[in-house]
Amino acid sequence: MAPDLIARRAPALGKILRWDVLVGVMLVAVFGAGLGTNENFGNSDNIAFALSDLAEIALIALPMTLLVVCGEVDLSVASVLGLSSALTGYLWNAGWTFETIVPFVLVVGAICGLVNGLLVTKLGLPSLAVTIGTMTLYRGLAYVVLGTEAVSEFPQVYSEWATETVPGTAIPYSVALFIVLAIITGLLLHATGLGRSLFAIGNSEDAAFFAGIRVKRIKLILFVVTGFVAAFAGIVFTLRYGSARADNGAGLEMSVIAAVLLGGVDFDGGKGTLGGVIAGVLLIGVLRNLLMLDDVSTEVQAIVTGLLLVISVLAPRLAVLYREGRSRRRAVAEASASG
Repeated sequence: MAPDLIARRAPALGKILRWDVLVGVMLVAVFGAGLGTNENFGNSDNIAFALSDLAEIALIALPMTLLVVCGEVDLSVASVLGLSSALTGYLWNAGWTFETIVPFVLVVGAICGLVNGLLVTKLGLPSLAVTIGTMTLYRGLAYVVLGTEAVSEFPQVYSEWATETVPGTAIPYSVALFIVLAIITGLLLHATGLGRSLFAIGNSEDAAFFAGIRVKRIKLILFVVTGFVAAFAGIVFTLRYGSARADNGAGLEMSVIAAVLLGGVDFDGGKGTLGGVIAGVLLIGVLRNLLMLDDVSTEVQAIVTGLLLVISVLAPRLAVLYREGRSRRRAVAEASASG
């Protein structure tokens, strides 16, 4: 009876122990703790601020999820954000209209992603090494464009879009856009043939290629989209703070990667859910907001993000070892019962 009972309970237990589900549980627990320990945490103004503070991380996490599922990564996203911000300030000072600046900056971001993608897909270089290099390159270009200058006083209508909330809610417009894009990305990843192709590439690039999947083309497109979205996030960041600077977004790539991995996406590719990533983004945001409300320094916040990154890599590995051990024990128990 015991082996049969274990076999029946194993699927349900596996769902409960799924890492993305556990992250969701942690999010609810931390949010509840925040409500119970800080009287300002639950008010609408603070929630709107916390969501707005997450906007750029959340936006970039969407294409980054697709990229990591494919077994690749882009560490240059924060530098593309900074370059986007610097270009926005420089062109605004040069007399360009904002309606002209936005598409130009987005094209530059897509080109940055294209460079990354070509180096990875055409030359066969590892994306980790490539994007560490372009991370420095793009940040350097941002300083070439704008130097240490800060540019402000952007059109109020655009600044309000980056800072105001949807009427009657605590949801910023930028986060509302993220919700729409997240729905589209989730459907793409989990309900289309392209999404299945992404998981196939992450599991085995060679097998995916021989199955007829255009591996290099898909990866190239994902790098371009990631650069495009990072540039857009740079515009949002600039308008939200009302300041274009070359150092904007410095270190943001670690928060994006931490959110994606914390959400249960395997760094080696082939596994993960967008729901888990969204839970990871929100968990990081809630923790950051609680630390800010308690006047914790940015250095400590960085330490917390680093710890989350370590946990996000280590915990799923431990979960895999646990499941493998459980399977072995179940096999031994079944063998003993049959013997």
